[in-house]
Amino acid sequence: MKRILLPIIAAIVILSGCTKNFESLNTNPLAASPASFDANFFLSNAQNTYKEAIGGYAGPILFQSGWVQILSSTTSGAANYYSNMDKYVQSSNTNSYTANSWSSCYRAASLAQQIVKDYGKNADQVNVVSAAIVVKALAMQYATDVYGDLPYAEALQGETGISQPKYDKQEAVMKGLLTELEGALTKFDAAKLKPSADVFYGGDVVKWKKLGYSVMLRIAMRFTKRDAAFAKTWAEKAFAGGVITSSADDAFMRGSNATGYSNPNARALDIPADFYSVRWSKRMIDFLRSTNDPRLGVVAEVPPAGLTGNTTFGLAGNNVPANQVGQPNGYDLNGGATDITKSPGYPGGTGTGGELCPIGKYSRPRTSVYTPNRDVAFFIMTAAETSLLLAEAAARGWSVGGNAATHYANGVRSGMESLATFSSTGTVATAAINTYIAANPLNVTSQAASLKQINEQFWATTGLLMNFTESWNNWRRTDFPVLTPVVYTGNFSGGVIPRRQIYPTGEASVNDANYKIGVGGLTPATDTWASRVWWDN
Repeated sequence: MKRILLPIIAAIVILSGCTKNFESLNTNPLAASPASFDANFFLSNAQNTYKEAIGGYAGPILFQSGWVQILSSTTSGAANYYSNMDKYVQSSNTNSYTANSWSSCYRAASLAQQIVKDYGKNADQVNVVSAAIVVKALAMQYATDVYGDLPYAEALQGETGISQPKYDKQEAVMKGLLTELEGALTKFDAAKLKPSADVFYGGDVVKWKKLGYSVMLRIAMRFTKRDAAFAKTWAEKAFAGGVITSSADDAFMRGSNATGYSNPNARALDIPADFYSVRWSKRMIDFLRSTNDPRLGVVAEVPPAGLTGNTTFGLAGNNVPANQVGQPNGYDLNGGATDITKSPGYPGGTGTGGELCPIGKYSRPRTSVYTPNRDVAFFIMTAAETSLLLAEAAARGWSVGGNAATHYANGVRSGMESLATFSSTGTVATAAINTYIAANPLNVTSQAASLKQINEQFWATTGLLMNFTESWNNWRRTDFPVLTPVVYTGNFSGGVIPRRQIYPTGEASVNDANYKIGVGGLTPATDTWASRVWWDN
């Protein structure tokens, strides 16, 4: 025993004589700490991680885009994973896909929260802290919208020893986010340091504040089914704070494929099997044609004839509006009763023999707009969305400035203008926009008529800007547009359009007791695709 104690005592004596320089001598010069690391850089990481949560194979393009009938796919060959969206049929990787948004949202929120932790008491860094809270709100709202009740109050605290956080009720989560936003947005200060690693706005504090109040508006409108008075209070508060009302203030990210930060939707759609399989839905093309919408010839194209023409990148299609044909949802290329060739109004294929392409006449997203490369813009939130939400609020009689017709017209205009952000070929001529708005004013003969038109336009506009989950969220909230579910053999939702994504399978094993409490907040209280989250009841 003495032989062990003596070296320890000696070490204590030696260290006690070196206390003056001990900390500096024993600090790892390669380790990052709040003092040595600029937490601004967590912001760009949080922004990019959130982008990955709401696009591509994280879920939206494989789930919500088809659930809400914006895109369609025959799910043939290598692209059979699109069965998740077009027919609600599980593919081999469904469980992985459904967990992606959960994981990425929590990672984005964790990165944002680290900024708050590191800089929350630094008055000079108030702008990056406030921006981080906006990103956290975006991520946590997205997650609760998609899944339901989830960890919030005890989330993001792994370093404190909380490894099994309790699930909070969705109502509490959303009210908590509103409170966090309200506190942060009043602290933005253009006279203080700008966020130095901001990939949304390049540090523009005024635009960040507008984005934050727009997120507040979005959250407020989720309460319309459950507590319209509460929704009204917060929608009016968001408007008073100042939301995004011009496409010049849209929040979006440019991809950077060369450095590994590409647009997740473009990354998916330019994979050969996806490029061939994915088309605009009949519901979308018919909607655009019904009002002579000038976006039709901008967003859609019929591929060149034949199999080669349908599978070769870089070959421009025919974007003449009269030639566009939407593909009906729920069909395949398997030769049976649900083969696309047996769909009502089938227009025929293109090519012959080995070049026969059965889906060759159906319109795809125009490649020069959506997939000229993987660096194309990815939208986070737009003036079109906020203006249409304000139009609904005004139609409900709330005090959000102007009237429903004016907000509606602004939403339509902004949505058309924003397409040019993808690429110059997405430009809709100003004259065409003016003509369309004049010919298609908001129907104000009744509140019901106004709400129907506003929310159908919301569906189309967010869909064309490839914000698929917001199209789906708003459809769940308003029931517009009226959609007929696909009933395909083996579907996982009981023949109804899915109302949520199931929780990641790992939750039941690593946090089972709290997971079960979360499931209890659904209607019915089962972890299924058809159960409804709190605000959807």
